[in-house]
Amino acid sequence: MKIRVERGPSAHGATIGELLIDGAFECYTCEDVVREEKIHGQTAIPPGTYSVVITPSQRFKRDLPLLQNVPNFEGIRIHPGNTSADTEGCILPGRTRTDRTVGESRAAFNALYAKIQQGLNDGDTVTMEIV
Repeated sequence: MKIRVERGPSAHGATIGELLIDGAFECYTCEDVVREEKIHGQTAIPPGTYSVVITPSQRFKRDLPLLQNVPNFEGIRIHPGNTSADTEGCILPGRTRTDRTVGESRAAFNALYAKIQQGLNDGDTVTMEIV
C-alpha cells in the first residue's frame, strides 16, 4: 500500500495537504509548518518515504500508525486532531478542511486506520511518501 501526502504551502501556522492511497484521494491532512530548521513541536517532518507500522502509543493509550526512521524526529504518528496545535510533527487526517484546519478528524482517522491495518494484515508493505 502506497500512501502519499501532497502538501500545500504552509500558511496561518499550519500545512494542509491531501492524502492519497494507491493514487486515490482518501482525506485531507494537517501538519505543522514546513521549516528549514526544526523547532521542537512546531515543525513538519521532512519530505521523504517512510515505512508505516502500527504500534502501541504510550501517549494516546492505543495502537496507532507510526512512521519509521524519520530523520531528526521520534514518535511520528497518524492520529486524530484538527489544528497544528494538536500535533508535534504528526499527521492529522480530516474529511473537511480550511486553510489552517481539518474537520471530522476521528471519522477520517478511523477509515484510514482500518485501511492501513488491513494492508498490514494482508502482508502488504505500507509506505507513506510526503511531497
